[in-house]
Amino acid sequence: MRRPLSAFLLLGSCLIAPAVLAASPPKQPEQGPGGVDYKIAEVIKTGTGTVSAGSFVFYGNDTPAAPRPVVVFFHSWGAVNPALYGGFIDHLARKGYLVLFPRFQEVNRTRPASATDLAETLIRDGLGHLANDEKARPDLNRVAFIGHSAGVPIAFNVAAGVAESDVPAPKLIFGLMPGGIASNEKERGIMLRDLSTVDPSTLLIAMSGDRDHLPSDRAARRIFEASKGVPASRKLFMRASSDDHGFPALTATLASPGSPKPEYDASAIKLPPDPPRDPKQKNTWKWSADMSLSGPQTILTAQLGNNPTDALDYLAFWKTFDMAAEAAFAGRDAASLARDPKFIDMTTWTDGWPVRRLSAQMPKGQVEDEKPERGPRRKLNLAPTETRQSLSDFLGGRS
Repeated sequence: MRRPLSAFLLLGSCLIAPAVLAASPPKQPEQGPGGVDYKIAEVIKTGTGTVSAGSFVFYGNDTPAAPRPVVVFFHSWGAVNPALYGGFIDHLARKGYLVLFPRFQEVNRTRPASATDLAETLIRDGLGHLANDEKARPDLNRVAFIGHSAGVPIAFNVAAGVAESDVPAPKLIFGLMPGGIASNEKERGIMLRDLSTVDPSTLLIAMSGDRDHLPSDRAARRIFEASKGVPASRKLFMRASSDDHGFPALTATLASPGSPKPEYDASAIKLPPDPPRDPKQKNTWKWSADMSLSGPQTILTAQLGNNPTDALDYLAFWKTFDMAAEAAFAGRDAASLARDPKFIDMTTWTDGWPVRRLSAQMPKGQVEDEKPERGPRRKLNLAPTETRQSLSDFLGGRS
C-alpha cells in the first residue's frame, strides 16, 4: 500500500526538529577571562633555534609599554605542530602574552628521557634570543607553564631544575590531562625528577576531563605528592565535565585541549636550517623503540587536529588559565580561586540551562575556612585504588 507523501514529510520533520530546536552551547565571552576583548589584532609568528631543535614564538605585532608575561607551552608527545593548539596560542598572544612553544621532540627520533633536557635548552636559548627584541620583550618575572598530557611532567621537571638550567621559575603550572609518566627507566614515558625542588610559591593546577579522568587523576596525584615543597594551599585538582544537554554536545576527553588553527601551522614558520655536520665527527645517534609513537599517541595527535574549538576551550581551559595566571602573578593561592564562583562557572546553554560546572578541589587535609565549590553533577574522586586502563595509560607510559 502506498503511503501519502504527507506522512513521509511529517516523519522527516519529526527527525529534524530535535536538532533544530536543541539548545546551543555558550559562545566565547565578550570580555574578561577567556573573552574576545583582545587588544592585539595581529600576531607575529616566528621561531628560534633550528629545524631539528627549535622553538616557535608568538606575540603581538605591537610595541608594548611594559614587558610581556611569558607562557611556555609544553605539547603532548607527538603533537609538535603548534597548529594543533592554535586557538589557545592565538588567545594567549592576543591577550598580551609572549608564547614560547619549544619543540622538544623530533618525532620518531627523540627519546622521552631526553625531552626535559632539550626543553630546558630550547627555553633558555629562545628567551635569550628574544631578550633584546623590542616587540617581544619577555618578562622573566611573570612566567607560566602550560602542559598537555606528557607535556605536564616535562613542565614540572623543568620547573624543578631552574636552579641549574637558568630557565626562569614559573609562577603557575597549568597541567591539562597529565599523563605519560614512567615508573622506571624500562617503561616508555617521562621519568620524574626530584620535584621537591619546585619553588614553594608556584601555583599548581591539574585538570582532567571526565571521559578519561582516572589515569589523569593518578598522574596529577603523583605529581602533586612529589612536589612536596609546594604547600597544599597552592595546589588545585580540577575536572572538566561533559554535557549533552544541547547540540553539539560538550565532551571532555584527552583531546579536548586541542584547538586547531591553520594560521599557526609549523610549515608556515621558517626555522633556520641545521648547521652542516662535521664529517669527522662520529654519529652517536642510535634508534630505540621508545622513539616511535605508539598507536594511542598517534590517535591522540590525530584527535587533537580534529577537535572542535568550543565552550570547553573558552570557559574550561582558556578562562581558567587567565584567572589562574592573574592570581599567580599577584601571589594569591589556590583557595582564592576555588572560592570564586566565576572560576568554576561554565555559564548556560542558549535555553538558559546551566552548563555543568568545573570541579575544583584542594588536596585532602587542606584546612580552609571555606571549602571550594564543586560541580552539581560530578564529584572529583582521587582514590588511589582505581586500576582501570584507558588511552592515556599508554601515552608514553603508565602513571
